[in-house]
Amino acid sequence: MIKTRDLGEKELLARIRPFCSDRLGDDCAVMGATSLAQQMVITTDMLIDGVHFSDRTTSPEDTGWRAAAANLSDLAAMGALPWGLVIAVGLPPDTPVSWLEGVYCGFKACLDCYGQGAEIVGGDLVRSPVRTLAVTAFGQVEKSRLIQRDTAQVGDLILITGSHGRSKAGLELLLNPELIAKLNGFSPVSFYQAHQRPIPRFDVLPLIAQGQSVSGMDSSDGLADAMLQISKASKVGAKIYWDAIPIPPGLELLAGEHLWNWILYGGEDFELVLTLAAESAQTLCQALPGSAIIGEIILDDSSDRIEGLADHRTFQHFS
Repeated sequence: MIKTRDLGEKELLARIRPFCSDRLGDDCAVMGATSLAQQMVITTDMLIDGVHFSDRTTSPEDTGWRAAAANLSDLAAMGALPWGLVIAVGLPPDTPVSWLEGVYCGFKACLDCYGQGAEIVGGDLVRSPVRTLAVTAFGQVEKSRLIQRDTAQVGDLILITGSHGRSKAGLELLLNPELIAKLNGFSPVSFYQAHQRPIPRFDVLPLIAQGQSVSGMDSSDGLADAMLQISKASKVGAKIYWDAIPIPPGLELLAGEHLWNWILYGGEDFELVLTLAAESAQTLCQALPGSAIIGEIILDDSSDRIEGLADHRTFQHFS
């Protein structure tokens, strides 16, 4: 009997793909029009104790914040603003009530700070052998502002809204506090914040011109994964400007020989990876502190779609 671990996440997704709608493939599903100008989008995400959070690295409040931020980031990646979220929680019966309250406190704090007015509008609470959070977020986007993965065009530039590798650095420091000595006095606060309290990038959306053709997704599964997914969906290739990829201050001290592995494959930085026409990309980059243009879209060469990036190294469940 074939087990899930024998196939890995991507092969499992390929197995269930025939049962799903043709609309599958972006950070959110586009569900249909809510008005002549608006589309509804929906996304869902799960967090499992021991996989996505743990008492060693994440307080209950931070767990709730991350659960909200992960779903809000998917909405931002589609150009959408949130309408409401539902959260289902599975708990062992010996879970401290203070843990559950802390999760909701952190979840609401993220919504209050970055949720664009969205609220918790429902959910479920069940007994479970392991602490589990399942969040579904609903959003709306103007049809002319919808961002999808499959619209990148040859000649577009690739823009990232911020640096990568910081969340991975924060996780490593939380798991191995002795590593702080490598920073030689450099403050680790930005690394901790990136991992425990990521910020969904709704601030980017007003800077994208109305009707501008934009392709993209968020980088929660890693910068390399985002570039590969956009290239595959759009059936294009990409040329990367390696010298243009920003290196967060202090990251090289901490990561050492693992620097590029953390930047490309670390994941959970929740930035946006976008492709735009050259002039639009340059205008957005100038208006957005911390952003960078790191490559360009070229004709597809399936033998080497993006030079230097390995699909098999991106994070996969079950592997």
